[in-house]
Amino acid sequence: MPAIPSRSQTPGTGPRLVIRIDLAGGARIGPGKIALLQAIAASGSISGGGRAMKMSYRRAWELVEDLNRHFGSPVVSTAAGGSGGGGARLTEAGSRLVSAYRAIEAATNAASARHLAAIAEIHDGT
Repeated sequence: MPAIPSRSQTPGTGPRLVIRIDLAGGARIGPGKIALLQAIAASGSISGGGRAMKMSYRRAWELVEDLNRHFGSPVVSTAAGGSGGGGARLTEAGSRLVSAYRAIEAATNAASARHLAAIAEIHDGT
């Protein structure tokens, strides 16, 4: 699964939406957790995903545990290290979560484009 930037625009070029989804039971999903899942998928490990996101392994592991705990099935599966190596991968649920979040993000950006442009005009004083 290729990494898809969570931002539709480069920071500082205009208004943008940031989507955070609050689920029952206190779970939250936003651009950071989705980017971490994509980094784990790309690197094949939680530590590699954390490094790509410039966060500690501990923080990356805590976020993965939080996601796995709040969903009906794990979104990341891990294999212990050893002679065959360890690693982590997104489960089908994890891949579906990333895809659904990115679809919501794309649809929201498309639906709000003209409104964001209007806000940019107001902000820029034009």
